[in-house]
Amino acid sequence: MPGRPVSTSSEFGGPFFPLFPLKCFFGRRVLVSATAFDFRSGHGYSEPMELLHAPWRISYILAPKPANEEGLFTRIGQSSDDEANYVIARERSCYALLNAYPYTGGHLMVVPYKAAKDLTELTDEELTDLMRLTRRCQQALTRVMRPDGFNIGMNLGKVAGAGILGHLHIHVVPRWEGDTNFMPVLADTRVLPEALRDVAARLRAALAAG
Repeated sequence: MPGRPVSTSSEFGGPFFPLFPLKCFFGRRVLVSATAFDFRSGHGYSEPMELLHAPWRISYILAPKPANEEGLFTRIGQSSDDEANYVIARERSCYALLNAYPYTGGHLMVVPYKAAKDLTELTDEELTDLMRLTRRCQQALTRVMRPDGFNIGMNLGKVAGAGILGHLHIHVVPRWEGDTNFMPVLADTRVLPEALRDVAARLRAALAAG
């Protein structure tokens, strides 16, 4: 039987994904999702539970973090090298960039230039700019990548899974039917059909075209 479920929320900077440690597959210890087992709602898991596996993000989790990690978005905001930073759009008070460790292809973030911890630290104008750019990014992703749906939201605070505590940002994650498969878990494989640079170029062009 599998062990106790472990949370990956704060480590992965995203939503809670219940995973179970299971020693199998030629002696390797892997994390297998709850949907690998035939749990029923009476066991504490609702049947429509949907898990999005992104084990490749472990390279980011385990990598040494620079002391000034909190200033990452500020540095990117002030940089002029948008191509190297995967920045796809800039507005008066915010900008958008691809996530270098995406949950799915096209996973991007919308970030205010101001290093605000939560929404109360933004002005009405900054909030409006942030949401308008988020909408533009969703529209561009729809035209370029044709997803079946989106997860759009923020993680505010360490307990909520925020990866960079001092600088809020909105995640825009395109979703497709079948993107919650076991391939990454069992085969250490991620399916991202296009390089980040290519995706950034396509989205940048779509956003520039309006």
